[in-house]
Amino acid sequence: MLDKIKKYLLMLSMICGSVLMAEAQKMPTAVEIAQKNIEALTKKVKINPTQRNIIYNYMLDFSKEQVSFAKKQQAGMFNQDDMGKLYNLQNENNDKIRTILKGEQLTEFDKYLEEQLRGGDKKKKKKGKKANDEEEEVVTGISGLKLPS
Repeated sequence: MLDKIKKYLLMLSMICGSVLMAEAQKMPTAVEIAQKNIEALTKKVKINPTQRNIIYNYMLDFSKEQVSFAKKQQAGMFNQDDMGKLYNLQNENNDKIRTILKGEQLTEFDKYLEEQLRGGDKKKKKKGKKANDEEEEVVTGISGLKLPS
């Protein structure tokens, strides 16, 4: 009887552990991604509430696609064509957002996109130093994506 209880408790703890691990690795939803992105954009680009609502809808649609591609990747069915499709969707989404923005907002949006390409907020990252204590050159924009010749 005691062995059965031990086995039952062991099985229960394994199930609970599996559930907790799955929950810890849970993929964010499209809504969570869109909310995070619109909050970051709102901080960087001064947008009015109408612009925010329109851009949020664009971001939500794109976030749904991102989640779909991520699930496909987890299933092992993601390929180079899918990556190209995702980049095209992202570029289309950015173009839609640009149609909503005006003047200085466009400049700030482009700065925001460059910051995202570099991996986030520049202020949070420490500047890399080369061996001879010279600062590393940071190339921004599309030229930063080109391979050195």
